Amino acid sequence: MTLPPILRGLLVAAVLLLICQPAFAGKRVALVVGDSAYQNVPPLRNPANDAAMMEMTFRQAGFDVVDARHDLSAQETRQALRQFADSAQDADIAVIYYAGHGVEVDGINYLIPVDARLERDNDVFDEALPLDRVLLAVEPARQLRLVILDACRDNPFAKTMKRTVASRAIGRGLAKVEPDSPNLLIAYSAKAGSTAQDGNGSNSPFTMALARHLTTPGLDIRKAFGFVRDDVLKNTGNQQEPFVYGSLGGEDVALVPGSSSAQAPVANAQAETRRDYELALQIGNKAAFDAFLAQHPDGFYASLTRLQLEKIAAEQAHAAAVEKANQAEQERARLAAEGAQKELQAKAEADARAADQARIAAERAKQVAQQQAADAERKRPDKSPDSASAPAPSAAPTPAAAAPNKVASLNPSPPDDLTKSVQTELRRVGCLTQPADGNWNQSSQRSLSLFNRNAGTTLDVKTVNADTLDTIKQKPSRVCPLACEHGFKADGDHCTRIACADGFFLNDDNECEKRRAKTATRDEGDHRGQGRSERAGGSGAQPDIGYGTPKPQATKRSQASGSGQIVCDGAGCRPVARGCHLEYRTFEQGGPHEGGGGNVQVCR
Repeated sequence: MTLPPILRGLLVAAVLLLICQPAFAGKRVALVVGDSAYQNVPPLRNPANDAAMMEMTFRQAGFDVVDARHDLSAQETRQALRQFADSAQDADIAVIYYAGHGVEVDGINYLIPVDARLERDNDVFDEALPLDRVLLAVEPARQLRLVILDACRDNPFAKTMKRTVASRAIGRGLAKVEPDSPNLLIAYSAKAGSTAQDGNGSNSPFTMALARHLTTPGLDIRKAFGFVRDDVLKNTGNQQEPFVYGSLGGEDVALVPGSSSAQAPVANAQAETRRDYELALQIGNKAAFDAFLAQHPDGFYASLTRLQLEKIAAEQAHAAAVEKANQAEQERARLAAEGAQKELQAKAEADARAADQARIAAERAKQVAQQQAADAERKRPDKSPDSASAPAPSAAPTPAAAAPNKVASLNPSPPDDLTKSVQTELRRVGCLTQPADGNWNQSSQRSLSLFNRNAGTTLDVKTVNADTLDTIKQKPSRVCPLACEHGFKADGDHCTRIACADGFFLNDDNECEKRRAKTATRDEGDHRGQGRSERAGGSGAQPDIGYGTPKPQATKRSQASGSGQIVCDGAGCRPVARGCHLEYRTFEQGGPHEGGGGNVQVCR
């Protein structure tokens, strides 16, 4: 049977298309792990940023599964590898990227989780994960199994690790590997026996080059790693050379397919750049914006990205200034409480003032940077429907929709779950004492005002939103000073009872004071003088008043004197009435001073 000419042409075109296309798998999965916060050695600066950059790179490349993990313990790493192996069961391409510490012991490579101690060389068998365990997770993939290790840094564990076997070798960097599985590539950031550099920026030179070349559409994976090698050698002055171990077949294998036809229209580069920018904006951290600039260093969206980076830098500088101001104020208060030399107190006072001025300047700079970034984003004319979508109008619009110029409420009530979350965070940082009940009342507003004063923020206290919650969550520890009742003192995050030594008593200032020997009062002296006059038969003595009986005038003065204590509040100071006493209460309990409390008169 002879096919019509048009069918023969279509068949030939289809065959040519299959031959000319680089080999490309259907399902692609990736696991990204960045270990920075090591618990027993100094933390690493870049792995978290590198992992964020690679996560965004794989997502932009359209991978079906991108599982990103950070700062994993040994148990968490094993669990992540086990789950990823399940995802790779029906995948054509499986990629694992790891940034962190690695070590080679007796020719075997190990990845070091953040909770490892490695006090002895044989601890590596229990606390670290061998590379073979990682290779096992990509084994199910049918077409390409790729493991990328940015773990060739100088290993700090090797300097303190005790040798239990004198002949045991602990190498520098990672050891050379010879994969025995087909279609498996293992890429090192530096070739075997050498160490890699973190670079001067927020990302390592190796990761920057990976993000630039690895997912180029239609580019064979081996050629992509060749470009990565060239970039890293150039950027490190030929001091670091990445290396790839393993081999593939004769067909090209690309992580991202090329265009389906040479005649296909070229995608709108500006639209792709916009989508990349909006993805970085959605992630919202420095690593994501740095990754965007690495791929799009020029143009309109690069300018917007730099404004976002300036905003992040201003927010970080403000947080550091607030922390420094708090430390300076605490030091000033400590010196004053200890009665230090006047010169030291004066210097601490000046440092506290300077730190507070720096805090105010940083707050202004942060507000300016935030406003500039917000204005630029608001004026962007080509927001995608995903980033600036509005709900479709209904057939019967609501009154609010029919009259958009009317404001329904100046201070809309926040959702209960959001309010409870904010109250819970305020309790965590020590600014709220009442339970988190979801009721944004005056007590909650005062606690947020107290947070603003101590943290140097300007959050709206009338209502709460997601920004309020995020700002409070950024504080890792107590912000508001701990206020304790009379008879107790602050001890960390708790109030402990004050115990005075023998011969001392607790005074109204919540301090232990030495007891004084009892002395005669003026009234008692007058009484004794009167008694002596009567015994001497003075002419002014009254015969019906016995010895030691006080004069009426003295009795009045004694009654008026009360306990001798003074109570002060917003109305002024006055003597404590007889039968009453002083108690310390916080502002929430009825004390006189907002944010701290004070003594109040209690009569029973």
